[in-house]
Amino acid sequence: MRSLIIVGSGPAGYTAAVYAARAELQPLLLTGMQMGGQLTTTDRVENFPGFPEGVLGPELMNRMKAQAERFGTEIRMEAVTGVDFGYHPFTVTTASDSIQAKSVIVATGASARKLGIAGEEAYAGKGVSYCATCDAFFFREKRVAVVGGGDSALEEALILAKVASSVHLIHRRDQFRGSPVLQDRVRANERVHLVMESVAEEVLGDGEGVTGVRVKNVATGETTDLEIDGFFAAIGHTPNTEVFRGQIDLDGQGYVLANERMHTSVRGVFAAGDVQDPVFRQAVTAAGSGCMAALEVDKFLAELEDRVYPGNKNSGK
Repeated sequence: MRSLIIVGSGPAGYTAAVYAARAELQPLLLTGMQMGGQLTTTDRVENFPGFPEGVLGPELMNRMKAQAERFGTEIRMEAVTGVDFGYHPFTVTTASDSIQAKSVIVATGASARKLGIAGEEAYAGKGVSYCATCDAFFFREKRVAVVGGGDSALEEALILAKVASSVHLIHRRDQFRGSPVLQDRVRANERVHLVMESVAEEVLGDGEGVTGVRVKNVATGETTDLEIDGFFAAIGHTPNTEVFRGQIDLDGQGYVLANERMHTSVRGVFAAGDVQDPVFRQAVTAAGSGCMAALEVDKFLAELEDRVYPGNKNSGK
């Protein structure tokens, strides 16, 4: 029997582990198969407080992991294959074990949707990015391209236009899906160049970084190579929640529904980080929500001490 299981090892999961371990809850953290989450694929993080010179993404995650372990968190590199939140204590299943827990924090994050084109994987972190807020700084007075036609793509283009010398906004249709207000701002920005009815076919590079993108016009079939220094795919994110479907409430996009205190629809199950945040998706906001979730777990477990709760069917609230 565990007091707390944390599922996920990004900033939210590790921060929750630090707070829970310091509260002597002896948490078990299951990392998933990508230990450290999305930041392990980020070259340099320059907007996380406390690192004025910036820090490599993997180094930041290793530091968080070490801090969590220092206070007594048990960390296992295992992926969760199933959960049962219908009865308390809860059951969390991995490929090698079935573990009971009095509380659970879901911090499995969200994965950026990829285009699946040639060169995308090869230059990830070397000019290919999925977050303008995170990486725009690296492209000051450089040429970039953004792929997408929704609000996310329009917002990314506007963020990049503040620092980049030019922004090519590539969209497969002749009209954007994004809000009219954002469309007007994009069209009025002289640094943004619209590449409509076109798709990105290949990210080009010199082995060290991105040098261009091959674009195909879907109406004419003509291909063009645009010279760029950075490539941003802005076609959305997918929350990593499939294993929790039917166990806790999710929104239409699959994000965990949690209130302002990180409580989910099941009492004793909490959520933190990008898995419940489709808006900000920043390391610092994820870490903050991990802290909040751990503090709420501590309160929840204190309340359990006066109840005959284990074995009761969970009401779902």
